Amino acid sequence: MDAISVPSKLRLWEAALFLALGLTLTVGVWAGASEGALADRVLRLHVVANSDSDSDQARKALVRDAVLALASQILEGVDDRREAEEALSSRLDELAEAGAEALARTGRGDPVRVTLSDEWFPTREYDSFSLPAGRYRALRVVIGEGAGRNWWCVVFPPLCLASVSEGSVEAAAEGVLTDNQVSLITGRDGGYVLKFRLIEWWQELIGKR
Repeated sequence: MDAISVPSKLRLWEAALFLALGLTLTVGVWAGASEGALADRVLRLHVVANSDSDSDQARKALVRDAVLALASQILEGVDDRREAEEALSSRLDELAEAGAEALARTGRGDPVRVTLSDEWFPTREYDSFSLPAGRYRALRVVIGEGAGRNWWCVVFPPLCLASVSEGSVEAAAEGVLTDNQVSLITGRDGGYVLKFRLIEWWQELIGKR
């Protein structure tokens, strides 16, 4: 009986292993596709303060607001991330100047640098939506030494403005994100926390960090 039961136990063990492997790959495909599809549709905003002092953090908010205000004008009528990137790329100097002018009104003359780059973002939770960790295209604003705390959000679609102005994230994302993506970032389907953890787990597993 023992000789018969050992292969049987091995087959059960092998079946469990294949099942676990299949589940891992299924989750991985979903996680990679979800994060990749979302990253392909949004343009993040990354503002870095001069330092962590209270005054520099307050100035960061002023620079952020000035850059966001001009960016929202530049992106009026834009409904595609690549189009948004193209529109902003030709106005980077103007965006930097808008930030520098806001900073100058506080009596500081630190340089403000604005670039477009690919960056890694951790999972972030805002008042009305969240975004999973991943590599995103970003409008990066660095003030002075750029040694202070960051401020992360989304410049396209205008989810930052919607969040700050208590507007509707769904309305801001309309025509840019799919219904499933809106459900994912707003938690409308009730499962975004687990889904974000799965995305993070998969990215860590394949070494994206």
